[in-house]
Amino acid sequence: MGKILVNKSHTLTGHNDCIYALVEGGDPRFFYTGSGDGMVVEWDLDDPKDGKLIAKLTHSVYALGMDAARNWLIVGHNFEGIHVIDLQENKEIWSLKLTDQAIFDVKVIGDEILVGTGDGVLVLVDIESKAVKRHIKLSSKSIRVMDFARTKKHLALGLSDFTIKVLDVAKEYQPLTNLNGHQNSVFALGYSPDEKTLISGARDAQLKFWDTESYEQAENIIAHMFAINYLSFREDGKYLVTCSMDKSIKVWDVEERKLLKVIDKARNAGHGTSINKVIWSSYSQQVIAISDDRTISIWTIESQNS
Repeated sequence: MGKILVNKSHTLTGHNDCIYALVEGGDPRFFYTGSGDGMVVEWDLDDPKDGKLIAKLTHSVYALGMDAARNWLIVGHNFEGIHVIDLQENKEIWSLKLTDQAIFDVKVIGDEILVGTGDGVLVLVDIESKAVKRHIKLSSKSIRVMDFARTKKHLALGLSDFTIKVLDVAKEYQPLTNLNGHQNSVFALGYSPDEKTLISGARDAQLKFWDTESYEQAENIIAHMFAINYLSFREDGKYLVTCSMDKSIKVWDVEERKLLKVIDKARNAGHGTSINKVIWSSYSQQVIAISDDRTISIWTIESQNS
């Protein structure tokens, strides 16, 4: 493994409050951000300097989901519900009032929109009828993050009750297993591209590796100084990035489960406050991060022998 080289390509501004939501577009050349100011913005990786305002909502936006098949952006509007934006037409096409709670994550699986709420309810919305299909109460605590293994049809959910719940989507969302081990809220969750590993990160600053055949814990790493807020795999599954309340981004070798690089303010002119989400772009292979400091950073990350 060669030396990891990091270069900041861009710092993007425009939001007037902490930025909480980040998602890659169905066309991965574009990505979308949402923030405490209620603004949802589209950014173009080919020309990222100027974002395009997509929506301005009355409450903060913690969650964005992408329906790649329809080219729809699903906006989780706190204390309200969801807004569905047709990105081709660049307009809102429908909305649904769902909850008086915060919405922490939104995912699209086939013809369903999955909404994770602050009172521990997974809301299933049927896209065709534009109506709530089902409420699944998982906890009295918040659903913070979700990830879906498409081949296995497993949905993993990280909660503020310190657990990870895994549901079998092919069997009407039947519970498969309940993973315990974190000492605090689970904020970060991701299946590896080969779906052999589920990785979780939490407010306890620990990164856990779970074998998805047995869902046994395979490894635990004290990965950051403070809460791990999010994680994202590179498309090939070799590397992983985590971001944290400790203001750093860390690059990991997935197979070796080894830290390769720390990106922070002192060494790389990184963010000065909590980094809330990070994605490894499948378009440019750059790392995109959002922060409480109201800025977006784009990083070029290369290994000398990659």
